[in-house]
Amino acid sequence: MILALDIGGTKLAAALWDGSQLLERTECPTPSADRSPHSVVSAALELLKPLSGQALSIAVATTGSVADGRVTALNADTLQGWYAFDLRGALKNALDLPAFVLNDADAAAWGEYKHGAGSASSSSADSSNFAFVTVSTGIGGGLVLNGQLHTTAHGLHAELGYTLAPNDQPLEIVAGGAALDRWARARGWSGAREIVQRSVAGDEVAIAKLTESAGLVARAAANLFVSLGITRVAIGGGLGLSAGYLERVQATLAQLGEPWNALEVVRAELGVDAGLVGAAAWAMAQQAKRTP
Repeated sequence: MILALDIGGTKLAAALWDGSQLLERTECPTPSADRSPHSVVSAALELLKPLSGQALSIAVATTGSVADGRVTALNADTLQGWYAFDLRGALKNALDLPAFVLNDADAAAWGEYKHGAGSASSSSADSSNFAFVTVSTGIGGGLVLNGQLHTTAHGLHAELGYTLAPNDQPLEIVAGGAALDRWARARGWSGAREIVQRSVAGDEVAIAKLTESAGLVARAAANLFVSLGITRVAIGGGLGLSAGYLERVQATLAQLGEPWNALEVVRAELGVDAGLVGAAAWAMAQQAKRTP
């Protein structure tokens, strides 16, 4: 059994992984008043300890940059005071178990590759070069290249949200959920969710705005196709999975023509548990490598 933990900006989730599915899943809100390492780890341990008796190791998916088990927050509003914090060491010492730590988008990419939209059962085409793109409040991603999860020593990679849009602003600043929220509220609407609702109802202004966001994401995916040989991209996240978004990404690729229209873009399959599944599957693979 592997103990899986997902640390996000709004919630903490934990579960046991038996090699094929999540068991005994539980969650709680991420501490809001104090998001320091001590506060968040203390809350996580409250979730983990009741499950830890059956586990052989801990697998963690966390927001932020991860390098050698240390976490640095990319957004100070999400995790406060997290700079090269040794999360792996803190959990290992608290539970006396080996710990493996991944960025949450990387974990989700590996989860989708092994057990979701990138798995062999999902398509007859080769998906050994695969990307997961989450379009939510921000935009993130993870890459699988030649069947291996792509990571770097400094922890920054596949940061699609920080790639540049045509106006030289980061992609997530113009196409992510927070950007759509700001645009919607400036019009007197409630936020990005209302844009989606209005687009479904046929509102041309809402349709144009959603199409603009999806088009920018499609072009980022198209760049992965020609630069890294990515053959399949799974779109996830609250905005990415909203009504009509995937279809707009696919339509943009079709309009771009050859060679970009050969990229296969599909819906992510694991939902909110992609990070838990991916972290656990990755930890299991790391354990297997260490076993003589």
